[in-house]
Amino acid sequence: MDVAHELTEFLGQVEQRLTELLADGDVGPDVKGDTLMDAARHLCLGAGGKRARPMLVRLFGGVVGVPAARLVDVGVAAEMIHSASLLHDDVVDAGMFRRGRPTVNARWGNIVAVMSGDLILSTALSRLSLLDARLVQSGLAIVTEMTRAAIAEVEARGDMNLPLTRLRYIAEGKTGSLFGWCGKAAATLADQPEAQARFDAFGRHLGVAFQIADDIRDILGTDVGKPRYADVHSRTPSLPILLAVSRDESLRRKLKDAWAFSVITPERTREIGAAIEATGAVEASMEKMNVEIEAALDKLGPFANDAAGAELMSWAHRLSEGIAEQVKGRAA
Repeated sequence: MDVAHELTEFLGQVEQRLTELLADGDVGPDVKGDTLMDAARHLCLGAGGKRARPMLVRLFGGVVGVPAARLVDVGVAAEMIHSASLLHDDVVDAGMFRRGRPTVNARWGNIVAVMSGDLILSTALSRLSLLDARLVQSGLAIVTEMTRAAIAEVEARGDMNLPLTRLRYIAEGKTGSLFGWCGKAAATLADQPEAQARFDAFGRHLGVAFQIADDIRDILGTDVGKPRYADVHSRTPSLPILLAVSRDESLRRKLKDAWAFSVITPERTREIGAAIEATGAVEASMEKMNVEIEAALDKLGPFANDAAGAELMSWAHRLSEGIAEQVKGRAA
């Protein structure tokens, strides 16, 4: 199995199906254009997304022998569920840029962003219903979990005493649950219950590691299209921030004072960000990320022996190695 070639071919099919599904719909008489689909295409097509979720769907499916043709709509649905969550997140966060481009809410406003997200989500679930009703049920459960995690993140804003268990709950709900569903859905089509459980657990651990990696990139300034120290500026208690304030009481006081103001100046944000780095919280976060990656690999079990399973393991290792290189590059 030429995994790289098959992945490229599969992702091309996903891209084509996304383009088809995001074409203008019936908006009624006397209206030019489809605003909601314009907004959806702005986010979903040509914006440099990683397509990590469709890729996972293909790899998981390859492990259990599901034909690629049956996986395309699953990969598309995973990407659309993810995209809908991004549209809603940008409204909640008042985000102005994503992937180096203006967000939908910045360009069209919050109403269009929310409704476009709803339209993308309903389209994804409708597509799944044509494939297998079980995928709709599990997909709805994941949307519920992602929504609860998103509100938990909002409620945690500005909380420097947030327990790490609560932070992990948020990361697993927002990212890990959908990663896990990518595997669970593929295994459902193969009618392999053991694979469903193992793939779900693998994806959840990997998703948490993925979120920790994003937290680290935020501090290092290596997250393309996102301003450095965005979590400090938005009062989001990321893992490096929580670890840093647990190590440095003076930093805790400085951050508490900064978060008490409605606007944090760029200078103050950079000062606090540099102080977070100085505590060694980035390296400590990387250790926790690697623990999650190792847990993910352990959950994969015998399914790691397949070529696609080996690629899943390789992808997890590359995540760890990439962050390690960025941390090393900063030190240099």
